[in-house]
Amino acid sequence: MPLAFGRRRRRGPRLGWLLVLAGLGLGLLWWRPELALEAEFARQRWRADAVEREVEAGGHRWRYLESGSGEPLVLVHGFTGSKENWLPLLPYLEGRFRVLAPDLPGWGESQRIEGADYGYRAQAERLAAFIARVAPGQPVRLVGHSMGGGITALYAGEAPESLQRLVLMDAAGVPFRNDFARRVEAGEHPFEVIDEAGLERQIELVFRHRPFIPWPADRALIAQRRAQAAFEREVLAQIAGDPLRAFAPAAAAQGIRVPTLLLWCREDRVVDRSAAEGWQQRIRHAQLALLEDCNHMPMMERPRAVARVLVDFLSAPLAALPRS
Repeated sequence: MPLAFGRRRRRGPRLGWLLVLAGLGLGLLWWRPELALEAEFARQRWRADAVEREVEAGGHRWRYLESGSGEPLVLVHGFTGSKENWLPLLPYLEGRFRVLAPDLPGWGESQRIEGADYGYRAQAERLAAFIARVAPGQPVRLVGHSMGGGITALYAGEAPESLQRLVLMDAAGVPFRNDFARRVEAGEHPFEVIDEAGLERQIELVFRHRPFIPWPADRALIAQRRAQAAFEREVLAQIAGDPLRAFAPAAAAQGIRVPTLLLWCREDRVVDRSAAEGWQQRIRHAQLALLEDCNHMPMMERPRAVARVLVDFLSAPLAALPRS
């Protein structure tokens, strides 16, 4: 009995300190929920063997992820997105490429300049400057998602010598008709997040399968999106308010000469499959690959399947791929 009692006395303080530390940790996370989000992104970067870097290009400071080695593969996120959207995909690319995933200027951790234009054409020009800065004179493979697809199509339409292949993933920039498009045309912001209900609506809109968001990272996401709500509306007006600006990528697409893959989720409810058909009408040599069981974020919902399609297309001999 004395021995057992002694053990309990030694354990008690340790357990007490552990409970105190746990309470302090939970309190810190409640006070600064962005720490949970940063920790989750750090975990994903570690899993992807990715590092964060900065560079000045196109009059802006860019923050970007880099992983792997080999020929450059640039991944461009969409509206309200960030470089972290690509983290679930990176481990499945198996280090075959030097992957560069930036926050576009104005978004994420890259620089935003008050009053600047962040529409399709301005961002395409900045993308050209970024690629020239981080991969000068190297053959580049380029993937653009959603709004990032429209930006990359504009860039590719200028037929840059360094560009080898292009992937448009659930890409905006061509006319299509669905409920999402009608709401945007009516001046709505379907992606707006200013509270928990808004976050739930966006998750429901863009995902088929709900992603895991660790507590209290959801609070940090809501706070970030609430802080940039006005900026999001400004950009939405820039890329959707004027048909000439909204469909500038569609006009530029007819100048795309490199092998092009259209990678789409069959069940995309944001930029649906009719948009893929619009791209095919303008890029006659483009191939179409449809993924099952995903919505508008295939790189997050089906990263292994996306990687398999990308690697097959991006690694195939150029002579075996159709091009204009």
